Amino acid sequence: MIDHVGLRVSDYAASRAFYEAALRPLGYAPVMEMERACGFGIGGKPDFWIIEGTPPAAPVHVAFASPDRQTVDAFHAAALAAGGRDNGAPGLRPHYHEHYYGAFVLDPDGNNVEAVCHEPV
Repeated sequence: MIDHVGLRVSDYAASRAFYEAALRPLGYAPVMEMERACGFGIGGKPDFWIIEGTPPAAPVHVAFASPDRQTVDAFHAAALAAGGRDNGAPGLRPHYHEHYYGAFVLDPDGNNVEAVCHEPV
């Protein structure tokens, strides 16, 4: 339903490095780059963009689909290693639904970035 999403970031280089590392376990990679903007995607189609500019006053929440729980774990570890701040370790979130397995990190601008798997083990 949504073709792509763009997120304004205050430090393009830092955010590009963070997202390149954090999204790698999910299969995302930079697929298009323009002046101070980078589109990440799978299979050549950019569907998540970062653009240098003034971030919104309130943090944004972005959730990326994960095929399995191990990939959620790998996303969390990669995001922390890339300088993200923990905002919820990988685990079940049964208050959302029985099989909701997610992990949350804060990006360099304080946005809440999540990887989530909805499949049972």
